[in-house]
Amino acid sequence: MIFTGSVVIDRNDTSGLCKPAKECLIAVYTGDGNTPDGHRETQNLAYSLDDGRNWKKYEKNPVLDLHLADFRDPSVSWDEDRHGWIMAVSLPKEHKVSFYRSQDLKQWVHASDFGPAGDTDGVWECPDLLRVPSEGRHASLWALKVGLNPGAPQGGSGEQYFLGEFDGTSFKLSEEEGAHGWTNYGKDDYCAISFNGIPAGGQPILLGWMSNWDYASRLPTSPWRGQMSLARKLSLVRDESGLALAQDPVIDPLRETAVPLQLDASSRNDGTAARLSPPYELDFEAVRPTTNSFGVRIYYDDQHWTEIGFDKAKNEFYIDRTRSGETSIPGFAAKTTAPVVPGRPYNAKLIVDQSSVEAFAQNGTIAMTTLLYPPTTSNRIVFFPSGLETAQVHAHLWNLASIWQDADREQGAKNR
Repeated sequence: MIFTGSVVIDRNDTSGLCKPAKECLIAVYTGDGNTPDGHRETQNLAYSLDDGRNWKKYEKNPVLDLHLADFRDPSVSWDEDRHGWIMAVSLPKEHKVSFYRSQDLKQWVHASDFGPAGDTDGVWECPDLLRVPSEGRHASLWALKVGLNPGAPQGGSGEQYFLGEFDGTSFKLSEEEGAHGWTNYGKDDYCAISFNGIPAGGQPILLGWMSNWDYASRLPTSPWRGQMSLARKLSLVRDESGLALAQDPVIDPLRETAVPLQLDASSRNDGTAARLSPPYELDFEAVRPTTNSFGVRIYYDDQHWTEIGFDKAKNEFYIDRTRSGETSIPGFAAKTTAPVVPGRPYNAKLIVDQSSVEAFAQNGTIAMTTLLYPPTTSNRIVFFPSGLETAQVHAHLWNLASIWQDADREQGAKNR
């Protein structure tokens, strides 16, 4: 079987596999299967000479074999500073990420290991090493993202990150507060992978798998099961509370019309701000909140809703989907929480789709991705506690375009 890996553009044909072209796509992936010596996982190559439409496996696979049953998920990228390839690959049961270097993607030399560190309650998978730019005069840092399954704080699978320095050979964790954290506090973001080919100095972009191994095989969808998260750009935050990895969803190109919000005295009876159908974006910020708990409820009918908010007494941001609709899937009904840093603003960006909510709170330093199966696509947005005034909360709402509409139009044009 072919397991997780990554694809690079071999711009200078360092592999020798691109001929007659000067560049081609190379996939570096884990091969998983049984051998006469037992179960094995190895790292392998495949290449495409036609922009990914067709692939051919490298005839001398595997290119990296430690004769191990658990050795997987290579993340490969070009190291511009040292003009070579770098691989981060997981030793899952040892709770380590191994780094390898290569000049041609075929011959790999071990450079170093990182770990065990952080959380080790489950196996380590899907590592990714990313240079993250910092604002102002501060130097960029490297983020090492590692999947954990099970053992995430919200239950089941999740992903942690480490911030530090990478010298081309080894990764050293920063000693600053906040150098270890979680990329997502929701139940449904795992094994996120970054885009290769981002311009030098640009923000890395992650794309995650929107599910959880606790119940991935039992989700009530048809004819497909599983979906991807929003792509989100990464940046580094340094403030009085320490370090943090911030995430900003790539959503602006889908914004269509702004939706008026009626958050004033006329709506105090039930706090209703708007009625609409997904997809949409809701941004809100509580200014000097005086209540311990505040946020929004998304009602689907009188008996079903999702609650998203802040709890100042517990210093938590949360999404509660326990009454969101179909919650009988074992392990699905949940209230997920993330620690709030009091010195950061009480704001949140919510991207609401027909079967998901992705939240980015406290300037994106908290991300929380949650699947939902509501009984209807009709949404009524209600701020709480009732009686919130415009002086206490600033909010903006946009309808979002469907990516499927664009795809359908393009396909229709081709058919004509």
